[in-house]
Amino acid sequence: MSEIGLYAPLNTLKPVAAGIWIVDGPIVHMAALGMRAPFPTRMTLVQLADGGLWCHSPVAPDEALFAALDALGPVRHLVSPNLLHYAHIAAWKQRYPRAVAWASPGVRERAASQRMKVHFDADLDDAPPPDWVATIDQLRFRGSRVMQEFVFLHRASASVIVADLIENFEAAKLPTPMRWMARLGGVLDPDGKAPLDMRLTYVGHKEAARACLARMLAWQPQRVIMAHGRCYLDNAAAELDRAFRWLE
Repeated sequence: MSEIGLYAPLNTLKPVAAGIWIVDGPIVHMAALGMRAPFPTRMTLVQLADGGLWCHSPVAPDEALFAALDALGPVRHLVSPNLLHYAHIAAWKQRYPRAVAWASPGVRERAASQRMKVHFDADLDDAPPPDWVATIDQLRFRGSRVMQEFVFLHRASASVIVADLIENFEAAKLPTPMRWMARLGGVLDPDGKAPLDMRLTYVGHKEAARACLARMLAWQPQRVIMAHGRCYLDNAAAELDRAFRWLE
């Protein structure tokens, strides 16, 4: 398989708006549709009111990236938004032992099943903790029988941050087998959405998910930042309506 296209430069702070950045990381391999598929990775970084840094789905550790963050402010929070986005938190926790590692539902069990040693200090809840409530809002996207993902809103920039609830792979960046998998899973740009296997876990519980989507839309977002594929940097409400039409 040829190498997947990456969002270069990697391990580099890329400003989205004041106080929020993305960092594109290297490839990870995940189980998808019965195969091991290469996924590009992306973390989101927010600077809180006290100057501390909030890190959503940290990418693989990189010394140059750590140096850039150290120049920006102290790393205070390492966030696992769902049970699949945790793989590098242990390495970041080793680098930043005073940072709080936040667990999503099921992530401890998932890590144990994969024989990965990760220590989490606290659990995400429906309401944002005092640590970041002034800067970031959040909700638990309910309805799946398998996985609950936390969605976040950077208030000042009206940026919604998701992990796997929307994946939006660009065909030109994919090797041929992955391109077909993305098309089959329904996660090919410009029509990105949750992958098919994830959508199926909401069958019979879509009402709860629709209520969560309604709250996301009430945030009046201006952009959607995601961990996999092309972000939606404008027309956020319309993109969310489209990406979640499977809830109808």
